[in-house]
Formats: sequence, C-alpha cells, structure tokens
Amino acid sequence: MAFSPPDSPTSLQRLAHHLAGEFENQQQAIADPVWYVHLRLWHQPLPHLCDADHIYFYAEQASLVRLEYPYRPRIFCLTAPDRATPNAPITVRYAMLNETERWRGGGTDPDRLREMAPTDFQFLEGCTLAIAPGPSPDLEFQARPDPACRCCFTIDGQIRQVSLGFDAGRDRFNSYDKGIDPDTGKNLWGAIMGPFQFSRRQDFRDRLGF
Repeated sequence: MAFSPPDSPTSLQRLAHHLAGEFENQQQAIADPVWYVHLRLWHQPLPHLCDADHIYFYAEQASLVRLEYPYRPRIFCLTAPDRATPNAPITVRYAMLNETERWRGGGTDPDRLREMAPTDFQFLEGCTLAIAPGPSPDLEFQARPDPACRCCFTIDGQIRQVSLGFDAGRDRFNSYDKGIDPDTGKNLWGAIMGPFQFSRRQDFRDRLGF
C-alpha cells in the first residue's frame, strides 16, 4: 500500500533508514574468530506491505564461507507509537515465515520478495521489542525485549527460544540475538560474549520510498 510520508523524516523512518541494507562484521570476526563467525546480514525492505505506521523487512544472514546458504530467514515490522498512549515507544515485532524455503535467498534477490503477502508469515508471541535512545551518537536507537516475556516458537515439533535485541545507527548495527535452551535458560548460540558488530556494506534505503 503506497503512502505519502511527511516532509521531514520521523523517528520511525530514520530507524528504517538505519536498518535497510547489507551488513558485515569483518573486523570483529578477524579480531575474535573463536566467538564471532564472519557473517553477512541482509535487511531487505518490503515496501509493498508498508503503510504510514508499519514498515516491514525481510532479514536473513549467512557465513562468508557459505554465502549460498543463508539461514534464519525472518520478518520484522517497525510499528509507530500508539497515539492514544502518551510516551509510547516505537516497537519491533518479529514474525516467522510459513514456508522458509520459498523465500530463502531473498536477501540478495529482492524481486522475489514482492510476491510476499501478510498470509505468508505469522507474528510470534513474546517477540516484540521496544525502541529507546541508543547507547552512543553513532548508534541512535536500541531495541530490547520485555524481560518478563519469552520469545518462543515451534520448528519440527520442537520448542525454540531466542533472545532478541539490537542497536542501530547510520552505518552500524549491533545484534544481541541469542538462542536459548527453553528448559535450562542456557545460551546456545549467537551473541553469547557480547553483540555481533556489523558495518554497512550496501544501503537499501532507496527501496523504502521515503
């Protein structure tokens, strides 16, 4: 759905601009290869799904040694603050794709994603983050979950749990995503020793249309 953005960017739009792109954590992976795999991360805008209050992205990532096998395909949606609630934050809601193989590789082939419809994914309970001011001038926004909520979903009959979070700036993106054992609470994978620190390689903000 097309919409007419305001003359000056809103916080929602600035956050979307910061997120839209291709990112890589090369320096971190070279400095500490034991804990940080060299990754490439894609945040592809889905402008055909957006409206004035909701901005959708397709995300996936891949190891540099296996770029042809991207993993963790997912959808996230930036949602404008509830106008009826004073001081309400921007939120980020995560969704799981119904057919992951159909969309895998969309990070480098955005034309395929134009066919995606709201019926192709489902939002997950407990997988919503609140946006707040970021930790430094070059990381304008931070997104953190409600500590009381658990982000869980089921794959192949097994319950999976993740802890989500990020910092975002003009050319930087830090990911705090971790896999969690739902029974023990133990960290299994991801940002166990601190965030993955990505730098922008390509800018996709022109695909947002504002």
